[in-house]
Amino acid sequence: MRIGIGLPTTLPGATGDLILDWARQADSGPFTSLGVFDRVRYDSFDPLVSLAAAAAVTHRVRLATNILIGPLQNTVLLGKMAASIDALSNGRLTLGLAVGARRDDYDAAGVEYHDRGRKLAEQLALLREQWEDESVDSIGPRPVQPSGPELLIGGGSDATFARMARYADGYVHGGGPPRAFARAVDKARSAWADAGRPGLPRLWAQGYFAFGDEAILQIGRSYLADYYAFTGHFAERIVAGLLTSPQAIAQFARGYADSGCDELVLFPAVANIGQVAHLADALQRL
Repeated sequence: MRIGIGLPTTLPGATGDLILDWARQADSGPFTSLGVFDRVRYDSFDPLVSLAAAAAVTHRVRLATNILIGPLQNTVLLGKMAASIDALSNGRLTLGLAVGARRDDYDAAGVEYHDRGRKLAEQLALLREQWEDESVDSIGPRPVQPSGPELLIGGGSDATFARMARYADGYVHGGGPPRAFARAVDKARSAWADAGRPGLPRLWAQGYFAFGDEAILQIGRSYLADYYAFTGHFAERIVAGLLTSPQAIAQFARGYADSGCDELVLFPAVANIGQVAHLADALQRL
């Protein structure tokens, strides 16, 4: 299993310089990917702009949205932006898409919330057509990866897995204990087989980490409680799942590896550049 690290694009106190320094350090290893989140009504950096900036200062790591809220985007412009990042990064973009769960993001963007599932399904088909268009008036640039960027679908509904099997290269899980991921893997692989797709879907997942004294850890817990406040009491479970030691990282990673995860992206809960080195040290012990 490969392990990536998230960029601090949604964290309080994050700056443009921090994000670029973070990307440079991650690219030096041992991480295999850089991930970003997507929020509209939140003090955060735009995910695609952030990955474009990261593409300019990295050479090796994959650049991934975990996830981008697809229905909030104009499909043609999304396809062009994704193709541009793929070309700028020499084929390193993984585009994770989902409908998102926060209604306030849709209200802020002026997009109909209840129609989001249908719109995402239409987007997935149109993106592939746009990326594979080789006509003289195609909406470029041409992606480096054949058929366009690697495409993942996130979510937990039956419709999610059906869309993944029909249009995408794999599935991205939204976090939680390894046993929850294992259940999602079963659904993803079943949908893949039912659709007659060869091989297996690519499987991505995520977790949260923070290293430091109790004051630093409290900053991380407060961030998670705020970011997931819309889930009500479920936010407490997310906060409790914060990984705060090398031992916790190792146990979490082993559980995901045993469940079939291909790429686990660990997202920071504290906007401090030292977190990159702490996580790298923890991974060296695996």
